Order: sequence, then C-alpha cells, then structure tokens
Amino acid sequence: MSEDVLEFAVAELRPSLEALLMVADQPLDDTTLASAVGAPVAEVSGALAELAQEYADQGRGFELRNVAGGWRYYTREEFAPVVEAFVLDGQQARLTQAALETLAVVAYKQPVSRARVSAIRGVNVDGVMRTLVTRGLVEEAGEDHSTGAHLYRTTSYFLERIGVTSLDDLPELAPYLPDLEDLDALEDELSGGAETDTT
Repeated sequence: MSEDVLEFAVAELRPSLEALLMVADQPLDDTTLASAVGAPVAEVSGALAELAQEYADQGRGFELRNVAGGWRYYTREEFAPVVEAFVLDGQQARLTQAALETLAVVAYKQPVSRARVSAIRGVNVDGVMRTLVTRGLVEEAGEDHSTGAHLYRTTSYFLERIGVTSLDDLPELAPYLPDLEDLDALEDELSGGAETDTT
C-alpha cells in the first residue's frame, strides 16, 4: 500500500512542481517545494533539474531557473522583447535612465549612502532612491558609524529581476573604469570629503 502511494507521488512529482511554480510570485527553494508536494528534497531537486533541462532541450519560450536561492519560471532571453512589448507597451513600468544609473551605483558600491551615490552621479538622487525603495529593488542597510548616514543595498528582488543568484554574478566593471586610485580620488573630490545624508 505504501509502495503504491510512493509510486503515485513520484509519478505526479514533476506536474505538481510545475503547478506550484506557475502560481508562485517569488522563487521557491527545494525545501519549500518538497514540503508542499510531500516528497524528499533530493527527489525534488532532481526533478527540478530535469524539468529545467527538458525545457532547454525542447526550446520552449520559457525556462526554469534557480535564482536568488529559489526556482522560478522566466521568459527565455531571445523572446524577452516580445513579452516586453506586450506587457510594458504604453505603461510607465520601466525604470528611467536616472533610476537605472542609481541602481547600478548601489549594486556595485553597496552598502552606500545617498550622499555617496549623489557624489558619484553628480546629481541629487533622493527622489530616485525613494522610487527604488518603493519598487523593492533597494533597501536600508543600517547607518554609517562615522557620519550617521543611512546606508542602502540591493534586495533579493533585485537579484531575481536581473536573473542572477548573487552579487558575485554581476559583470566585472574593472575593464570600463579608470585605475582604482584615480577613481577613489575622483569620488573624494566629487563628495568634497564630507558625506551627509538627508532623510
């Protein structure tokens, strides 16, 4: 009897995982999925890897990726323009150039204060930072002990949106930047050596 139940559970494992992932609004880790379908974590991990490979082999319009510590469906990269045109056309969902630049500074310099981001970009970023916090891409990360300024960092939602597992997966900036010493000197010059933050 227990053997029959086990066989049924295994037979239904992959469709059950697909059903859960279709309705999830955030990445789900192996343990959460295993608990939901009542199967061992190792079997769930294997089934997820098989599903991801199957979708890739079949050239589906979507793929299953393990991002930010969990599994989620994503549009396959070559079809992203089609989806973007459909979903975003006529909407103000896209981030502005200023928001993208500010987000990039936070991603690469975190934890960082608004004053430091403003110094790097050469403009006041208070409004843009509020937008990024509201959209869940950036969050507060404590205070700078020397200045009392609020520090900011990117969120796991940011990782999920750009499709990487960790900040280590961000592209290297070194080839596009001046020497590190020159960059530090430039930042100090732009910030005037004083870092204040208005909250």
